[in-house]
Amino acid sequence: MLQHVLAIALALAGSQALAQETNWMVRARAVHIDPANESAPLAGTGAVDRIHVSSKTIPEVDVSYFFTPNLAAELILTYPQKHDVTLDGARIGSFRHLPPTLTAQYHFTPRESFSPYVGAGVNYTRISRVKLLNGAGDLENDSWGLALQAGVDIRLDARWSANLDVKKVNIRSDVIVGGARVSAVKVDPVLFGVGVGYRF
Repeated sequence: MLQHVLAIALALAGSQALAQETNWMVRARAVHIDPANESAPLAGTGAVDRIHVSSKTIPEVDVSYFFTPNLAAELILTYPQKHDVTLDGARIGSFRHLPPTLTAQYHFTPRESFSPYVGAGVNYTRISRVKLLNGAGDLENDSWGLALQAGVDIRLDARWSANLDVKKVNIRSDVIVGGARVSAVKVDPVLFGVGVGYRF
């Protein structure tokens, strides 16, 4: 009887260790986008006129691959998000953006229940469905920028964890009216995320 109990205990310990050593993790997060909203004054309208992009909360799915217990790469995905655009407080239209981001991460204490990490990488944002100034305005379609990240995984069991995450992403675009550049917009959002992770 004792031998059977020991065999079961060893099998459970081995399965937990295997779960902890697998390379893939998927996280689902709710992320609040808080744009920096820095822009050049819209040409011809005066210095008080500033373009602002609305904040919003979105769903996000992230796939991580661990090369070692400490080093990982994370691909951050969502679907195209719609933002309202205002000029000096008045709505002037909207646009959609798709912002996949790839970061390299360092996890400080991957074996512990509380595992903080930092990351850095690149963001590519595709801007589409721009509707500005009753169709007279447009935004530059593509934006490449730096992404910085910090967060923590809080282990719930061998596979599941809770996650807190914050990212700073460079997203910038020119405003085009009649074929001429009339402003430069720095969306540059801070993204605050909370979610769960599953380690395969």
